[in-house]
Amino acid sequence: MATDPDFIAYVHAQSALGAVLESKKMFGEYALYLDGKVVALVCDNQVFLKPTAAGLALLHEVIEQPPYPGAKPHYLLADALEDTDALQRLLRATADALPMPKPKKVAAKKAVAKRAARKPGKT
Repeated sequence: MATDPDFIAYVHAQSALGAVLESKKMFGEYALYLDGKVVALVCDNQVFLKPTAAGLALLHEVIEQPPYPGAKPHYLLADALEDTDALQRLLRATADALPMPKPKKVAAKKAVAKRAARKPGKT
């Protein structure tokens, strides 16, 4: 079952983080981004927080479960969705604990292709 867009709207409203929390649709499910980092996945209308020591320290009850078959276990957020302050702390602590994503190599490949196209005698 794919995640319902209304559930994503609910998660956004409950987090009260405004535009800094972004969601991007992926294969019928969603990834939640905070500060450019994937902090959680939303699958089957459930929120799965990326596992970090900071997030673990803030959770009262830890339920580890993969968000989809073959995935690594994440922290399933159930009660935390009802508490805006707790949800904000969990999302921010997780974002702070995660490294910045590596820059995509697409731009570098495009630059190389552009230089190659400029060389005379090359096709």
